[in-house]
Amino acid sequence: MAWDVTRLVHKAQSGDLAARDTLIAEHLPLIYNIVGRALDGHPDVDDLVQETMLRAVRGLDGLREPERFRSWLIAIAYRQIHLHLRARRTTRVRPLPSPLDVPDPGADFAERATAELVVADQRRELIEATRWLDDQDRRLLGLWWQEAAGELTRTELAAALEVQPKHAAVRVQRMKAQLDAARGVVRALRARPRCPALITQVKRWDGVADPLWRKRLVRHVRECPQCTLGAHGLVAPEELLLGIAALPVPAALAAGILTSAKTTSTFLSHKLLAVAAAASVAVGGGIVYAVHQSPLEEREIAVAPPPAVVRPSAPGTVVRSRAAAAPRPAVIGTGVQRADLYVAPSGSDRAGNGSVGKPYGTLEKAVSQVKPGQTIAMRGGVYRLTSEIEIAVDGTASRRITVSNYRDERPVIDAAALPATDWAIDQTSSYWTVRGLEIRNAPSHAYVCSGCHSNVFQRLTLRDNVRAGMMLRDPGTTGNQVLDSDFTGSDGIGLGVQFGSGAGNVVRGNRFAGNGESGLDLKFDSPVLVEHNWSYDNGGNGFVLTGAPASHRLRHNAAWNNGNHGFTDDGGATLGLTLTNNTAFRNRGSGFALPGGEATLRANVAVANAGDPAGLAAGSVASGNSWQIGGWSVSRFRSVSPSVAEGSRTPAGRLPSTDFLVTGSNLGASMKSGS
Repeated sequence: MAWDVTRLVHKAQSGDLAARDTLIAEHLPLIYNIVGRALDGHPDVDDLVQETMLRAVRGLDGLREPERFRSWLIAIAYRQIHLHLRARRTTRVRPLPSPLDVPDPGADFAERATAELVVADQRRELIEATRWLDDQDRRLLGLWWQEAAGELTRTELAAALEVQPKHAAVRVQRMKAQLDAARGVVRALRARPRCPALITQVKRWDGVADPLWRKRLVRHVRECPQCTLGAHGLVAPEELLLGIAALPVPAALAAGILTSAKTTSTFLSHKLLAVAAAASVAVGGGIVYAVHQSPLEEREIAVAPPPAVVRPSAPGTVVRSRAAAAPRPAVIGTGVQRADLYVAPSGSDRAGNGSVGKPYGTLEKAVSQVKPGQTIAMRGGVYRLTSEIEIAVDGTASRRITVSNYRDERPVIDAAALPATDWAIDQTSSYWTVRGLEIRNAPSHAYVCSGCHSNVFQRLTLRDNVRAGMMLRDPGTTGNQVLDSDFTGSDGIGLGVQFGSGAGNVVRGNRFAGNGESGLDLKFDSPVLVEHNWSYDNGGNGFVLTGAPASHRLRHNAAWNNGNHGFTDDGGATLGLTLTNNTAFRNRGSGFALPGGEATLRANVAVANAGDPAGLAAGSVASGNSWQIGGWSVSRFRSVSPSVAEGSRTPAGRLPSTDFLVTGSNLGASMKSGS
């Protein structure tokens, strides 16, 4: 096999598309299972697998040792898992107190075999126990799972960990010990009747599977005679894994990799679809725990909002809780005065005709009727979604489609009733202008635009959503503008531009505040212009700037009071970042943490951050920044009170006028809208 892979790599590096396609297709199930097991069916599994495979495609020509292709590919996947889990470290997973009920395709056989019933139940416990593992152990579990299935060798596992096989064996044993301890906790929590002492202890538990409670509950199980007795009889995890079939690779993912790779060969299409179809079959009567596809499992892996806690701050800094960090709602500026189609909370999709006198009742109905060149006006009030809104009709360059608030009214789209698998708005179309809307309480993403181009998103308020306020994603994301909007209170990130490439995207005049992870997160392989944005009080970083290459341009942005760095490339292999006139103030990490690649920094300010002002990669060019000039301190700012900056926008939806962080010189952010 190694000789065949080496030969395929050589041929692919020589331009043989069929060889390249075979490499990707043959290794896709392996990578999908490593990522899928490590992330326990998280909805981002497909994204990370696609990113891993595309990075391999892009980097294949530079692979100097073709015989190490498998190890190299696994290392890429392991790195992507690491970055993802690090970004999610503030997101907590709430396990349900009731037993898991994972669909079992082999149930008929299991009912005829008492032993298999025991094993099947322990498999469910094993799946639940993985949620109690640390990020490092979860990554290792994804690799070891494939080793136990015979898909990886110990040498390949060690290479992915960048350690010797002997050391890898020690780490595997430690991980398995943690897993068995977690299995004991799961069994104790599921026991009926439950241990009285455990009942008393978990009264104070918030249901979050975090390290502190794992330690407490493991200690209880170890010391409690009743719970210890219940933990006996655990089947070795290797034996349980033998009955868990490979996670099926979704056909849509295979097709997405095909599209993203922009191959002209029909071979990859057939090969990847064949892989997806074959992997979807439960082999050998095993139980398929395809958690990424099971609606029941999605409900069981519910993400609990982080509690409103006060993060430690730099001396003299008051950092607000997430609950108090979001700015007051943006003032919605003047919307459209007239429209072709109208929507109102009191309207009706059946009885209405879309006129101002007989409006539709849902945006979804209006979207299904709109034509290029037309405008949809949404009247004020709350629209409670019962299904995902899909926007697929395109406008044209000369006949754009507009959806807007009506005059000064405030339409609010509440997505709280949607299932966790749905996005509030799923757009795949181009030449739209969307403005003056508020979207809140989405159980996943609030607004996703996939492969879109030439759209304008303006004066939006996206708040209190779970995964992200907005995502622009996938190849073909070109020429979009995100303007004058507020992204607040998400458990994940505020705004993401990720998993693709495309020129001409602009992010300007926005605020990212009080999100559980980072404010703005770019994992995008084409330059994005980011200017006149403010990111503050986020649990992670203010601005995350990654991609390959990530030659993003940032000017006049400000980051303050974030839980980690103000501006960072997250240690990724970036190249060509340019940051001019940006300000980092009182962040818990560094002001500018850019170790991943050469960057250019001019006229930036970093003051009163807990970490270094700047940590730059070798070869970076820095000139005229505050840390290179003597005498820079908090006293150089006209004001250090953020109350106005975090308050209401202007009547036109622009950033409020403020003296906060204004230096009175040509250094740092101007703290103006820029629109």
